[in-house]
Amino acid sequence: MMKLSGYLVSSDQHKVYYDQLKNDHKKVIIIAHGFFNSKQAILLKQLGESLSSEYDVILFDFRGHGQSRGLFYWTAKEYLDLLSVVEFAGKSYMSVGLIGFSLGAATSIIAASKTSLINSIIAISPPVEVSKIDYRFWQLDVKNDLFYNLFGYGKQGKGVRPGPFWFKKEKPLELVKKTKTPIFYIHGDADWVIRYWHSEQLYKNTSAFKRLSIIKNGPHAEYLFLEHKDQMLRLIRGWFHETL
Repeated sequence: MMKLSGYLVSSDQHKVYYDQLKNDHKKVIIIAHGFFNSKQAILLKQLGESLSSEYDVILFDFRGHGQSRGLFYWTAKEYLDLLSVVEFAGKSYMSVGLIGFSLGAATSIIAASKTSLINSIIAISPPVEVSKIDYRFWQLDVKNDLFYNLFGYGKQGKGVRPGPFWFKKEKPLELVKKTKTPIFYIHGDADWVIRYWHSEQLYKNTSAFKRLSIIKNGPHAEYLFLEHKDQMLRLIRGWFHETL
């Protein structure tokens, strides 16, 4: 397996930095991180390596994260970054799958509404729209959000350069009513940032082939991979075997 790194340029002229795990597979999985993460986040790198025996994998940094310059616009512009990666992948691969986490899942749904190059999506802890994120700070996940990130190896690859929040944002709940891309929603029932009713509503309104899995005692986004690794890998592989 080779690791290739470089950057792409989005349609609005932002450099989007990526790492590609290349094993000469005909299918590729793109991993879209969430808020305060990057392609260097340990759990996302581990996920990519776990999938690399069957798929090539691309991890990248949204604007305002990691190596990619600029500010983060809370899903208002980030789909342009993802589209640049999807278009790059579409030139080399037979099928393109996405795994999006949290706001990265919302961005994956937005991007899928604008291209036919995305063949399948796994949306992990997605919001129906950014303005309806629950964020109950009094229910903070002490084990993962504090100890893992502040004192453990989870602090690697963390950070964000936030931009204005008031730009108009497309709503995933409206977009999934018209999508043709298969979507698998995975959510933890103990998610304190984006409650699992978001995935239930998205699933209910999705018009394409769809699936929903609520993980018992499951935390938010990438922490599902930390707490329920084997189950998550079974779900992810099973879905992509079926839809890619």
